Amino acid sequence: MLDLFIDLSLFTMLVATAFAIVKMRRLFGVTMMAGVFSLLSAMLLVTLDAVDVAFTEAAVGAGISTVLMLSTLTLTSRIEKKPVHTPWIPLLVVTVTGAAIIYGTLDMPNFGDANAPAQVGVAAQYMERGPEDMDIPNVVTYILASYRGYDTMGETAVVFTAGVGVLMLISGLRRRRRKHAKDEREVS
Repeated sequence: MLDLFIDLSLFTMLVATAFAIVKMRRLFGVTMMAGVFSLLSAMLLVTLDAVDVAFTEAAVGAGISTVLMLSTLTLTSRIEKKPVHTPWIPLLVVTVTGAAIIYGTLDMPNFGDANAPAQVGVAAQYMERGPEDMDIPNVVTYILASYRGYDTMGETAVVFTAGVGVLMLISGLRRRRRKHAKDEREVS
């Protein structure tokens, strides 16, 4: 009963945060609320026993994304401009996409179903052989670090490469601004 209360509370806060993000016009506030949304998502994922996904959401969603959005705000305006189009077309696109996603979940097995493909496939073998193969007591650790080690290393390389690419783009823009300012000073 307590678990259900916590899950519903976190989900309600997620929805309230999403509505606050939609209503805000100041982009700094939107960035902060997006970080709060990611942290709430991570907390909800922890309560749903998806700790590895929660770590990723906290690191990427709340950490790296917030830093990148704040870096972007230094290069742009801090207040959202009024849209030139009506909000009905984006609302229609979001509604159709949401309906397609909900339709896609109808074929999914029930939460916690012991006969779900994820439970009877390779995960069952990991759970059975893991303690003997790895001698590590934490299931998530031995699956991520050993069985899925190459996958985790690849994901880390992709995130690292994306971060380095964004930092290079930002430093290039700053270098171009400094050069432009220097050229203007030399002309005047």
